[in-house]
Amino acid sequence: IADMRLEFLIVMSAGLAAFPAFSEDRAAFERPLTIPFPEDRPYDPQIATLGKMLYFDPRLSGAQNMSCASCHSPSFGWETPVDGAVGAMNTRLGRHAPTTLNQAWVHPYFWDGRADTLEEQAAGPITAEVEMNATFEEVIARLEQVDGYRTWFMRLFPDEGISETTITRAIATYERTIVSGWSPFDRWVEGEENAISDAAKRGFELFTGDAQCSGCHTGWNFSDNLFHDIGLPTEDIGRAQLEPGNPHARFAFKTPGLRNISLRAPFMHNGSVATMREVL
Repeated sequence: IADMRLEFLIVMSAGLAAFPAFSEDRAAFERPLTIPFPEDRPYDPQIATLGKMLYFDPRLSGAQNMSCASCHSPSFGWETPVDGAVGAMNTRLGRHAPTTLNQAWVHPYFWDGRADTLEEQAAGPITAEVEMNATFEEVIARLEQVDGYRTWFMRLFPDEGISETTITRAIATYERTIVSGWSPFDRWVEGEENAISDAAKRGFELFTGDAQCSGCHTGWNFSDNLFHDIGLPTEDIGRAQLEPGNPHARFAFKTPGLRNISLRAPFMHNGSVATMREVL
Protein backbone atom coordinates (compact mmCIF):
# COMPACT_ATOMS: atom_id res chain seq x y z
CA ILE A 1 0.00 0.00 0.00
CA ALA A 2 2.84 2.37 0.86
CA ASP A 3 4.46 1.71 -2.54
CA MET A 4 1.16 2.42 -4.31
CA ARG A 5 0.75 5.71 -2.46
CA LEU A 6 4.32 6.73 -3.33
CA GLU A 7 3.76 5.90 -7.00
CA PHE A 8 0.54 7.96 -6.98
CA LEU A 9 2.30 10.98 -5.46
CA ILE A 10 5.14 10.76 -7.98
CA VAL A 11 2.71 10.71 -10.92
CA MET A 12 0.65 13.60 -9.53
CA SER A 13 3.74 15.72 -8.90
CA ALA A 14 4.74 15.26 -12.54
CA GLY A 15 1.42 16.78 -13.63
CA LEU A 16 -1.62 15.25 -15.25
CA ALA A 17 0.12 15.22 -18.64
CA ALA A 18 2.00 12.20 -17.34
CA PHE A 19 -1.05 10.14 -18.24
CA PRO A 20 -0.79 9.06 -21.93
CA ALA A 21 -4.55 9.32 -22.58
CA PHE A 22 -4.54 12.83 -21.17
CA SER A 23 -1.82 13.89 -23.60
CA GLU A 24 -3.82 12.46 -26.49
CA ASP A 25 -6.90 14.41 -25.39
CA ARG A 26 -4.83 17.57 -25.24
CA ALA A 27 -3.70 17.18 -28.87
CA ALA A 28 -7.32 17.22 -30.04
CA PHE A 29 -7.57 20.86 -28.90
CA GLU A 30 -4.52 22.17 -30.76
CA ARG A 31 -5.38 25.40 -32.53
CA PRO A 32 -4.83 25.79 -36.30
CA LEU A 33 -2.20 28.13 -37.68
CA THR A 34 -4.24 29.43 -40.62
CA ILE A 35 -7.78 30.71 -41.14
CA PRO A 36 -9.90 28.65 -43.55
CA PHE A 37 -11.40 30.86 -46.28
CA PRO A 38 -13.73 29.56 -49.01
CA GLU A 39 -11.88 28.89 -52.26
CA ASP A 40 -14.14 31.23 -54.20
CA ARG A 41 -13.86 33.95 -51.51
CA PRO A 42 -10.19 33.96 -50.51
CA TYR A 43 -8.69 36.33 -47.99
CA ASP A 44 -7.96 39.80 -49.25
CA PRO A 45 -6.68 42.37 -46.72
CA GLN A 46 -8.34 45.28 -48.50
CA ILE A 47 -11.70 43.52 -48.70
CA ALA A 48 -11.37 42.66 -45.00
CA THR A 49 -10.62 46.31 -44.20
CA LEU A 50 -13.67 47.40 -46.17
CA GLY A 51 -15.70 44.82 -44.26
CA LYS A 52 -14.44 46.22 -40.97
CA MET A 53 -15.61 49.70 -41.95
CA LEU A 54 -19.05 48.31 -42.78
CA TYR A 55 -19.21 46.24 -39.57
CA PHE A 56 -18.98 49.40 -37.46
CA ASP A 57 -21.06 51.64 -39.75
CA PRO A 58 -24.62 52.57 -38.63
CA ARG A 59 -25.54 53.34 -42.24
CA LEU A 60 -26.36 49.64 -42.51
CA SER A 61 -29.39 50.02 -40.21
CA GLY A 62 -32.74 51.47 -41.15
CA ALA A 63 -32.66 54.29 -38.59
CA GLN A 64 -28.84 54.64 -38.92
CA ASN A 65 -28.56 54.19 -35.17
CA MET A 66 -26.91 50.77 -34.86
CA SER A 67 -24.27 48.64 -36.53
CA CYS A 68 -23.20 45.00 -36.49
CA ALA A 69 -21.02 45.91 -33.50
CA SER A 70 -24.05 47.08 -31.53
CA CYS A 71 -24.88 43.44 -30.78
CA HIS A 72 -21.48 41.89 -31.47
CA SER A 73 -19.15 44.19 -29.59
CA PRO A 74 -15.40 43.60 -29.25
CA SER A 75 -15.68 44.99 -25.70
CA PHE A 76 -17.81 42.04 -24.58
CA GLY A 77 -16.29 39.02 -26.32
CA TRP A 78 -17.98 40.11 -29.59
CA GLU A 79 -21.41 39.77 -27.95
CA THR A 80 -23.43 42.07 -25.67
CA PRO A 81 -23.78 41.70 -21.88
CA VAL A 82 -27.58 41.38 -21.87
CA ASP A 83 -29.82 38.32 -21.97
CA GLY A 84 -31.59 39.18 -25.22
CA ALA A 85 -30.08 41.39 -27.90
CA VAL A 86 -31.78 44.76 -28.47
CA GLY A 87 -32.78 45.49 -32.05
CA ALA A 88 -34.54 48.25 -33.96
CA MET A 89 -36.79 50.61 -31.97
CA ASN A 90 -35.51 49.06 -28.71
CA THR A 91 -37.02 45.70 -29.63
CA ARG A 92 -35.87 43.08 -27.13
CA LEU A 93 -35.02 39.90 -28.99
CA GLY A 94 -35.64 36.44 -27.60
CA ARG A 95 -32.10 35.18 -28.09
CA HIS A 96 -28.70 36.23 -26.79
CA ALA A 97 -26.37 37.63 -29.44
CA PRO A 98 -23.86 34.90 -30.40
CA THR A 99 -20.21 35.81 -30.61
CA THR A 100 -18.49 36.81 -33.86
CA LEU A 101 -15.29 35.12 -32.65
CA ASN A 102 -13.85 32.30 -34.74
CA GLN A 103 -16.71 32.25 -37.24
CA ALA A 104 -14.36 30.91 -39.92
CA TRP A 105 -14.59 27.56 -38.10
CA VAL A 106 -18.36 27.67 -37.54
CA HIS A 107 -21.07 26.16 -39.74
CA PRO A 108 -23.99 26.63 -39.99
CA TYR A 109 -24.78 30.03 -38.48
CA PHE A 110 -27.19 31.48 -35.90
CA TRP A 111 -28.35 29.56 -32.84
CA ASP A 112 -30.68 27.48 -35.01
CA GLY A 113 -28.33 27.12 -37.99
CA ARG A 114 -30.62 28.82 -40.48
CA ALA A 115 -27.78 30.34 -42.54
CA ASP A 116 -25.46 28.15 -44.58
CA THR A 117 -22.73 30.73 -45.23
CA LEU A 118 -21.24 33.61 -43.30
CA GLU A 119 -22.26 35.91 -46.16
CA GLU A 120 -25.88 34.80 -45.75
CA GLN A 121 -25.59 35.32 -42.01
CA ALA A 122 -24.29 38.87 -42.50
CA ALA A 123 -27.35 39.76 -44.56
CA GLY A 124 -29.82 38.41 -42.00
CA PRO A 125 -29.64 41.04 -39.23
CA ILE A 126 -29.40 43.93 -41.70
CA THR A 127 -32.78 43.14 -43.23
CA ALA A 128 -34.60 41.69 -40.20
CA GLU A 129 -37.34 44.09 -39.09
CA VAL A 130 -36.68 43.48 -35.40
CA GLU A 131 -32.91 43.82 -35.75
CA MET A 132 -31.30 46.45 -38.00
CA ASN A 133 -34.50 46.92 -40.03
CA ALA A 134 -32.94 48.08 -43.30
CA THR A 135 -33.20 47.13 -46.94
CA PHE A 136 -30.21 46.67 -49.18
CA GLU A 137 -31.67 49.20 -51.58
CA GLU A 138 -31.45 51.98 -48.97
CA VAL A 139 -28.09 50.77 -47.66
CA ILE A 140 -26.59 50.78 -51.17
CA ALA A 141 -27.99 54.27 -51.84
CA ARG A 142 -26.37 55.58 -48.64
CA LEU A 143 -23.00 53.99 -49.32
CA GLU A 144 -22.95 55.36 -52.87
CA GLN A 145 -23.09 58.87 -51.41
CA VAL A 146 -19.74 58.29 -49.66
CA ASP A 147 -16.72 58.93 -51.88
CA GLY A 148 -14.51 56.45 -50.03
CA TYR A 149 -17.01 53.63 -50.31
CA ARG A 150 -17.63 54.27 -54.02
CA THR A 151 -13.89 54.30 -54.72
CA TRP A 152 -13.04 51.14 -52.83
CA PHE A 153 -16.01 49.06 -53.92
CA MET A 154 -15.22 49.85 -57.55
CA ARG A 155 -11.54 49.08 -57.00
CA LEU A 156 -12.16 45.78 -55.24
CA PHE A 157 -15.30 44.71 -57.13
CA PRO A 158 -14.99 46.38 -60.54
CA ASP A 159 -17.71 44.22 -62.09
CA GLU A 160 -20.30 44.87 -59.37
CA GLY A 161 -19.45 47.95 -57.35
CA ILE A 162 -21.69 48.36 -54.31
CA SER A 163 -24.24 45.55 -54.12
CA GLU A 164 -25.76 43.18 -51.60
CA THR A 165 -23.29 40.52 -52.69
CA THR A 166 -20.21 42.72 -52.31
CA ILE A 167 -21.38 44.22 -49.01
CA THR A 168 -21.91 40.80 -47.42
CA ARG A 169 -18.71 39.46 -49.00
CA ALA A 170 -16.71 42.26 -47.37
CA ILE A 171 -18.36 41.85 -43.95
CA ALA A 172 -17.92 38.06 -44.00
CA THR A 173 -14.27 38.40 -45.02
CA TYR A 174 -13.66 40.70 -42.06
CA GLU A 175 -15.58 38.46 -39.67
CA ARG A 176 -13.42 35.48 -40.62
CA THR A 177 -10.39 37.44 -39.41
CA ILE A 178 -11.88 37.89 -35.92
CA VAL A 179 -9.98 35.14 -34.13
CA SER A 180 -9.40 34.68 -30.41
CA GLY A 181 -5.80 35.24 -29.35
CA TRP A 182 -3.28 32.69 -28.12
CA SER A 183 -4.07 31.72 -24.54
CA PRO A 184 -2.16 29.94 -21.74
CA PHE A 185 -4.24 26.88 -22.64
CA ASP A 186 -2.81 26.96 -26.19
CA ARG A 187 0.73 27.14 -24.85
CA TRP A 188 0.00 24.19 -22.59
CA VAL A 189 -1.45 22.19 -25.48
CA GLU A 190 1.78 22.89 -27.38
CA GLY A 191 3.81 21.44 -24.50
CA GLU A 192 4.55 24.31 -22.09
CA GLU A 193 3.68 22.42 -18.93
CA ASN A 194 3.69 25.43 -16.59
CA ALA A 195 1.43 27.57 -18.78
CA ILE A 196 -1.67 26.68 -16.74
CA SER A 197 -2.20 25.72 -13.12
CA ASP A 198 -2.57 22.23 -11.72
CA ALA A 199 -6.19 23.09 -10.91
CA ALA A 200 -6.79 23.92 -14.58
CA LYS A 201 -5.20 20.62 -15.60
CA ARG A 202 -7.52 18.77 -13.24
CA GLY A 203 -10.40 20.72 -14.76
CA PHE A 204 -9.35 19.65 -18.24
CA GLU A 205 -9.22 16.03 -17.12
CA LEU A 206 -12.82 16.33 -15.92
CA PHE A 207 -13.82 18.32 -19.02
CA THR A 208 -12.60 15.56 -21.34
CA GLY A 209 -13.40 12.72 -18.94
CA ASP A 210 -16.10 12.08 -16.36
CA ALA A 211 -17.90 15.42 -16.84
CA GLN A 212 -18.20 14.70 -20.59
CA CYS A 213 -18.13 18.41 -21.52
CA SER A 214 -16.00 17.65 -24.57
CA GLY A 215 -18.76 15.46 -25.97
CA CYS A 216 -20.14 18.70 -27.44
CA HIS A 217 -17.44 21.29 -26.72
CA THR A 218 -14.69 19.73 -28.78
CA GLY A 219 -11.82 20.85 -31.00
CA TRP A 220 -9.80 24.04 -30.75
CA ASN A 221 -12.92 26.25 -30.74
CA PHE A 222 -14.67 23.93 -28.25
CA SER A 223 -17.73 23.27 -30.41
CA ASP A 224 -19.01 20.36 -32.46
CA ASN A 225 -21.18 22.81 -34.48
CA LEU A 226 -24.16 20.53 -33.87
CA PHE A 227 -27.53 21.08 -32.20
CA HIS A 228 -28.49 19.75 -28.78
CA ASP A 229 -31.34 19.96 -26.30
CA ILE A 230 -29.55 20.32 -22.97
CA GLY A 231 -32.72 20.52 -20.87
CA LEU A 232 -32.72 24.31 -20.45
CA PRO A 233 -36.20 25.62 -19.57
CA THR A 234 -37.35 27.53 -22.67
CA GLU A 235 -40.36 27.97 -24.94
CA ASP A 236 -38.09 28.53 -27.96
CA ILE A 237 -38.15 25.33 -30.04
CA GLY A 238 -34.79 26.18 -31.64
CA ARG A 239 -33.64 23.96 -34.51
CA ALA A 240 -37.13 22.46 -34.81
CA GLN A 241 -38.24 25.62 -36.61
CA LEU A 242 -36.15 24.37 -39.53
CA GLU A 243 -36.65 20.63 -38.95
CA PRO A 244 -40.25 20.31 -37.71
CA GLY A 245 -40.30 16.59 -38.43
CA ASN A 246 -37.20 15.83 -36.37
CA PRO A 247 -38.04 15.19 -32.70
CA HIS A 248 -34.37 15.58 -31.74
CA ALA A 249 -34.37 19.14 -33.14
CA ARG A 250 -36.98 20.32 -30.65
CA PHE A 251 -35.43 22.78 -28.17
CA ALA A 252 -32.01 22.07 -29.70
CA PHE A 253 -29.49 24.87 -30.20
CA LYS A 254 -26.03 25.02 -31.71
CA THR A 255 -23.14 24.34 -29.36
CA PRO A 256 -21.38 27.67 -28.73
CA GLY A 257 -17.60 27.80 -28.77
CA LEU A 258 -15.95 28.52 -25.43
CA ARG A 259 -13.07 30.79 -26.47
CA ASN A 260 -12.94 34.07 -24.46
CA ILE A 261 -15.93 32.77 -22.51
CA SER A 262 -15.10 34.87 -19.42
CA LEU A 263 -16.00 38.01 -21.43
CA ARG A 264 -19.29 36.68 -22.77
CA ALA A 265 -21.80 36.53 -19.92
CA PRO A 266 -24.72 35.95 -19.70
CA PHE A 267 -24.82 32.47 -21.19
CA MET A 268 -27.08 30.10 -23.16
CA HIS A 269 -29.15 30.86 -26.25
CA ASN A 270 -31.44 33.15 -24.25
CA GLY A 271 -28.88 34.60 -21.87
CA SER A 272 -30.77 33.08 -18.95
CA VAL A 273 -27.70 31.96 -16.98
CA ALA A 274 -25.65 34.73 -15.40
CA THR A 275 -22.44 33.04 -14.29
CA MET A 276 -20.14 30.24 -15.38
CA ARG A 277 -20.65 28.47 -12.06
CA GLU A 278 -24.42 28.39 -12.78
CA VAL A 279 -23.69 27.01 -16.25
CA LEU A 280 -21.65 24.16 -14.77
